Amino acid sequence: MTPQAVLAQPFTLPNGVVIKNRLFKSAMSEALGTREGAATPELTRLYGAWADGGIGLCITGNVMVDRRALGEPGNVVIEDERFLSQLQDWARAATRNHTQCWVQLNHPGKQAPKGLNKENIAPSAVPFRAEMQAFFPTPREMTEAEILDVIARFGKAAGLVKQAGFTGVQIHGAHGYLVSQFLSPHHNRRTDGWGGTPEKRRRFALAVLQAMREQVGPGFPIGIKLNSADFQRGGFTEEESLDTIRALSDAGIDLIEVSGGTYEAPVMTGVKGKPKGEPVKESTQQREAYFLVFAEKARAAVKTPLVVTGGFRSLEGMADAITSGAVDFVGIARALAIEPDVPNRLLAGQQPRQQVRPLKTGIPPIDRMGLMEITWYTGQLKRIGRGEAPKPNESPLWVFVKYIAKQAGMGRKKAPTKLRAS
Repeated sequence: MTPQAVLAQPFTLPNGVVIKNRLFKSAMSEALGTREGAATPELTRLYGAWADGGIGLCITGNVMVDRRALGEPGNVVIEDERFLSQLQDWARAATRNHTQCWVQLNHPGKQAPKGLNKENIAPSAVPFRAEMQAFFPTPREMTEAEILDVIARFGKAAGLVKQAGFTGVQIHGAHGYLVSQFLSPHHNRRTDGWGGTPEKRRRFALAVLQAMREQVGPGFPIGIKLNSADFQRGGFTEEESLDTIRALSDAGIDLIEVSGGTYEAPVMTGVKGKPKGEPVKESTQQREAYFLVFAEKARAAVKTPLVVTGGFRSLEGMADAITSGAVDFVGIARALAIEPDVPNRLLAGQQPRQQVRPLKTGIPPIDRMGLMEITWYTGQLKRIGRGEAPKPNESPLWVFVKYIAKQAGMGRKKAPTKLRAS
């Protein structure tokens, strides 16, 4: 088969849902919600562009389950039906042309910038590393009641996603957000029923899956984005990840997207993921995707459909990942922010017009954080949402300066309220 024919093959999930091709748009934060957390016409326009661009399965940017716990300004929040009509508009555009569109549901836990929320909560009160503490506050440890409340919120949000007309949901269990924090022995130092052993650390993710399934039923797809590892000392390891994948598969998860890293160790933005000291064959080094080695281990462990996102550059590299049997879909994200119709080009046998490149501000502490990548690509998504063309050569430093200025302005606006409250 030609590479484009490989990518054009439809795929049927175990629950019978058919996805029209093997191209998977991984989540990117759009920051296009209203101040109240509603979806906007810009989101509708952006996802309509991707649906028209040929993607088979499109995962939304992270949608929060609690308006008190935002990950960044502009998050969409799903708590109840108050903004259901806006969600329905978004779903209609996102599912054009038989496109599957799943909403990624998330809670940031500790991973939310200073000043955004009244407080940040997490499994344990573990601070960020020293140079990041200026940006992220130390969280408060969650109570048992708060844990159960967040689990219920994931379930309720999933039911509302289905009601709005989206075709599935994805749990964000990667990149250092709350589900990922519960899985990690670095972030989760609890000694109760939610921590202390790998089995107890997995309990939160499995409870979220169960709460969602109770709301959406067996035929509605539920996926998860999961770290292969955290790539930081004392964090979530490959061995724990494989055990988590087995447990999720046994619990009926429909699709697993493999990624890796956190804001503190952002390997998902360009550093190929492998444990230190592990030898890497020449054939492996020539591969494009960051996490294919781990995906092969996951494939040997479970039959659940798998996706790898990160590092794909060419039509041939994507097709090779499918034909190798390691994965069932290839995930692309940043390429879609600078070339929204790239799936149609790939399916026509053409290479991408644009190549994803490393982004550097020239400020080392900033460049080591995943926040910079997120901010730059979020700006490109906003351009598409406004009906404008992306700017692949926009200066990362200029984007970061604008971000800091915006955050400072938000802080000034909030200050009088805080003074009154005190």
